[in-house]
Amino acid sequence: MQPLSHLESFVRSAEAGSFSAAARQLGLTPAAVSKNVARLEAGLGVRLFQRSTRKLALTESGERLLLQIGGALGTLADAMAGAAEAGGQPAGTLKVSMGQAFGRTYVVPLVGEFLARYPAVMPDWHFDNRQVDLIGEGFDAAIGGGIELTPGVVARELARIHVVAVAAPAYMAGKPVPKHPSDLAAFDAIMRRSSPTGRVRAWTLRNAAGDEGAADAKPRLIFSDPEAIAHAAMMGLGIALMPMAFALPGLQSGALVRVLPGWYADSGPISLYYPSKKLLPAKTRVFVDFVVEKFREQRFAARMQGI
Repeated sequence: MQPLSHLESFVRSAEAGSFSAAARQLGLTPAAVSKNVARLEAGLGVRLFQRSTRKLALTESGERLLLQIGGALGTLADAMAGAAEAGGQPAGTLKVSMGQAFGRTYVVPLVGEFLARYPAVMPDWHFDNRQVDLIGEGFDAAIGGGIELTPGVVARELARIHVVAVAAPAYMAGKPVPKHPSDLAAFDAIMRRSSPTGRVRAWTLRNAAGDEGAADAKPRLIFSDPEAIAHAAMMGLGIALMPMAFALPGLQSGALVRVLPGWYADSGPISLYYPSKKLLPAKTRVFVDFVVEKFREQRFAARMQGI
């Protein structure tokens, strides 16, 4: 019978498409993963991968083996994790991806209480403003917005995020107060360039009465990072249209004020993403429940809508 480590190295490599990606998931070196797969091939007497400098491709034998053992191996790993946790608290490394500024502001402050509740769990949190492959990169969970729901992944919405117009009080001093989004054309604007598309974001704002208006501001600065936009706005360099998640710290401190209060754009939900396994590891389950609980206690959804 082949060692479990050899089978796991094969399955992870097949799913991720490379020994390097599999190694990151397993906590091994790429050379160790490659050696495990080579030993598996030698033991079975078949070639499982066609290797190239760019990627791995399964042979017919490899595809057949993956089909036969892929799901069973995942079920076995989940069962072993569940058995290990049954006698005590949730345990293990908790690998989570989240945005840099959002994670620092809203998730890191919760980690002390989380560790106090679940001392056997070790957070391994990755702060990166990109969409990760939750399954392929071996993450237990991710927090973010606009993440594509791939097969095997579910989302739990935390809040709808409103985009609002803000500025430093010093910048607005002595200037006419805008009443409608079209009035923003008379002000300097700090605009955001979308990283995925490269385009400068244009927003249509609406109010509770259902009125809509395009925010036709003239760009004075264009940044790709919303946290940088918030800092520039607090420096008094113009009016910024930004998600409430990044505007809220400045609004709470008084460094920023709402311009056009009551007007907003809906930029979509921010959610918790995690694998849709029947036997979800306890460490992941308690993390999801903990974040949902704390965000509810802090009225996160209401605050993201300026309520």
